[in-house]
Formats: sequence, C-alpha cells, structure tokens
Amino acid sequence: MSTLLTSALHERHKALGAKMADFGGWEMPIEYSASGGGVLKEHAAVREAVGIFDVSHLGKAVVRGPGARDFVNATLSNDLGRIGAGQAQYTLCCDPSGGVVDDLIAYLVDDEHVFLVPNAANTDEVVARMQAAAPAGVEVIGQHRDYGVLAVQGPKSQEVLAAVGLPAALGYMAYADAEWAGQPVRVCRTGYTGEHGYELLPLWDVVPPLWDALVDAAAAVGGMPAGLGARDTLRTEMGYPLHGQDLSLDISPLQARSGWAVGWGKGAFWGRDALLAEKERGPGRTLRGLQALDRGIPRAHMPVLDAGGDPVGEVTSGTFSPSLRVGIGLALIATAAGVQDGDELAIDVRGRRSAVRVVKPPFVESHVR
Repeated sequence: MSTLLTSALHERHKALGAKMADFGGWEMPIEYSASGGGVLKEHAAVREAVGIFDVSHLGKAVVRGPGARDFVNATLSNDLGRIGAGQAQYTLCCDPSGGVVDDLIAYLVDDEHVFLVPNAANTDEVVARMQAAAPAGVEVIGQHRDYGVLAVQGPKSQEVLAAVGLPAALGYMAYADAEWAGQPVRVCRTGYTGEHGYELLPLWDVVPPLWDALVDAAAAVGGMPAGLGARDTLRTEMGYPLHGQDLSLDISPLQARSGWAVGWGKGAFWGRDALLAEKERGPGRTLRGLQALDRGIPRAHMPVLDAGGDPVGEVTSGTFSPSLRVGIGLALIATAAGVQDGDELAIDVRGRRSAVRVVKPPFVESHVR
C-alpha cells in the first residue's frame, strides 16, 4: 500500500488530537479533539464565528506562456472571458463524453498566466491532460507541494485576516497577492462552506507559522480549527457538489445542475459536443436536494423510492445537518419520474423506508457574498 502524503501541518494536526483519514491520497484531519472541537462544534464555529481549515491536499498547477488564457479557455468549461485579471472562476475539466474529470478553481493572473486549484485525487490527471494538449510555448506545471491552502471561513473571517495583516476587502471570487512575514500569499474571497470566507495560498514553508497566527486570531473571536468532516457537512448544507460523488465521469454538469459553469457560447471546450447534445435532448436525471421528514439520514448509494416503492434515483451525498438537526442529501433523480420540488419520496435505509421531501438547495441560507 502506498504511503499517504501529508501536509506541512501534519504534526500540528496530531498535537490537536486530530482524527486523520485518507483524502485523495493525503492524510488529512477529519475533526479535532484537543481544541474542544468535533464536527458539530467545528461546523457551528464556521456558521457563527470562524473556522480555520487546512486544505493543502488540494492541487495546484500553473499554465503559462503566450496564449495561456486562450488555451485554458479552449479546454475548461467556463468562460474565462467573463472575468478579468485578479479574479477567480469555478470551472470544470470535462471528458469528450461530457463527464467531469474534475471541478476546480482557475485564477486569472493575466493573458499568459493562469493558476489552477484542482481536487487532490484528480490533480495529476488534469495536469496530464492539459500538458498533452498544450500548444508550443505554453507550459503546464504541477505545483502540488509548492503551496499550501488554508481556508478561513465564517462571519468573522474578515476580522481574522485583518488581525494577521492580510487583505480582506475583496469582492466575491476576487483575489489579491499579498505578503505575510515577507513571503508571498495569495488571498481569494471564496470557499466551500456557504459563509463569507477566504482561501489562502502561501508557500509550503510558510504554512505552519501562518496557520499558528490564524488559529490564534480565530480563538480571539470565538473560532477554532476545523477538519474536513465539518467541511463536508457545511458544503452539503449548501448543496455544493463533491467530485467523485455528485460530479464524475458518469455524472455530467447538466445532470449535476452545474450547467451555469459552462460557457455554452464558446466555440471550444472539452466535452462541448456531447454536452450540447445532452442539453438539446435534456438530461435523463437531475441532482436534487432531499430533506428527511423522520429520523432517517440519507447516505450515498441509498435508493430513492417513489410513493409506490419503485426506485427513481440514488443518493449521491448525505449527512446529518448540524444547522437543521435533520438528515439532508443530494440525489440523482430520473427525469422521467416527473419529480418536483416539494414532492415526498422515500429513501431505503437498510430495507426500511424513510420519508424525505424534495427541496431546492441550499438547505440553509448562503452568506458567501
């Protein structure tokens, strides 16, 4: 068995009593004990104050050279023409079949420089595909271990950044290149929690001291370190898709209701022909939200049943919502079933029917902007 990679904060996570797990080949913290956290408390800290996440397992890659922007725009789904330098964009790397290789964030530096942050498990594949397609003069370089990623998320995140001397007055999906302790740090107003927040990209060696400063500043305003368990409950409450569950090579952007991240008017992007054909005929299934009406908790791969007990779909993601105190989930539902928001369905929980209502995410109010 291959050895799991670790972030620059591995020893700090252990010192905080973190429960660790494999995330895309990286040993990362699910929740902490020494900080008085745990998923429920860490989730609440992000919703009410601030949480500090180590998400350094996320990939990093740079595309640079004459025409780099045009090259990225002709490969990834979203339209880089919609944003300017100093902005970031959610986008998709699709397969010719229309399936999703990965979802990622593209940072536009200038016409000759685009920085990409893919998911950990898919970074090598995204980089390899782009390297194989890059025209002469454009280079695609993986930088997975050159930078860490720290997420500062919650209504008091702006106070935390100000306390450590980093810029916080940014519009949503805008970024600024700053310095901290004399070293470069990219600060972006984005996140994966549904709260006002930031993602920081410091150099690898800068991650530990910057983490210490952020954790101290967070503690002063009622915040704490948060693990990837809380990150998952937070993103599920927002209805944000997770690649490998709600998006995949078998689940297209249209099926996952991520068609908004596709530049349909562009002349070229990977998967364009297949996705235009699917858009024309309509997807055969659609990702919908489910909210439990009893004590059942949706979990991935549970069958979704109609009133007659016939299967009409499958849960892709599910969890207990700490904010709502009920089970919630996302599920792919067959278009032919004619399901509408507000309809009552059921999930099969180990042979027992558990009632759920179809709802349109987010399950709780978003504060990202």
